[in-house]
Amino acid sequence: MNDLDVLRVFCAGDGSHGNTLGVVRDGRSCPDDASRQALAAELGYSETVFVDDPERGIVDIRTPGTRMSFAGHPLVGVAWLLDIEELQPPAGAVWARDDGEFTWITARPEWVEGKRTEQYADAAAVDALPGPPPGEGWLYAWAWEDEAAGRIRARGFPRRPDGVIVEDEATGSAAILLTAELNRALNITQGAGSQILTAPGPDGTVEIGGRVRFAKSSLAGV
Repeated sequence: MNDLDVLRVFCAGDGSHGNTLGVVRDGRSCPDDASRQALAAELGYSETVFVDDPERGIVDIRTPGTRMSFAGHPLVGVAWLLDIEELQPPAGAVWARDDGEFTWITARPEWVEGKRTEQYADAAAVDALPGPPPGEGWLYAWAWEDEAAGRIRARGFPRRPDGVIVEDEATGSAAILLTAELNRALNITQGAGSQILTAPGPDGTVEIGGRVRFAKSSLAGV
């Protein structure tokens, strides 16, 4: 396959870190559900996106184990890669913009499924969590680093049965959910050092943004 782009989404200011994303620009190369799910599992990234219509922004999002109707970091990454103003995941229309450093999407927190947030006493307590912490279900562990400035330390643990992704480096959908819960703009440091920016928008929407860079594929020959 020669139409796979590998990106890092929500990079730090120096271009490091970020969550790895696979983007298959021509969805016709994997035309059926089985082939798409097999490739997503083979790549092993937290998400892989298949672009079915680059002009209209129709995309199909996969984890290594399932199909998703919405996900944050894949849509930020695809918006940057395709330089497109609207994306169409199954959940609904997502507006996108680029300000030269950050790529932003606007989405609805009710599209975020199966995740919960949990506040910890401080950033050190978040850093000290084992990966993953005991329990079930997708956990977004967070604490204030500087509440007045809206700075947050977070880590994301999918805790899925397949166990492919133990810890998610940068999770756009969980950041959207937390922003809606706190109803304020946030500057989130997640994982090893990824940066996610968010802000509440009109009509209950949330805008989320980050830096995107190309990365090398981990799949030989791709």
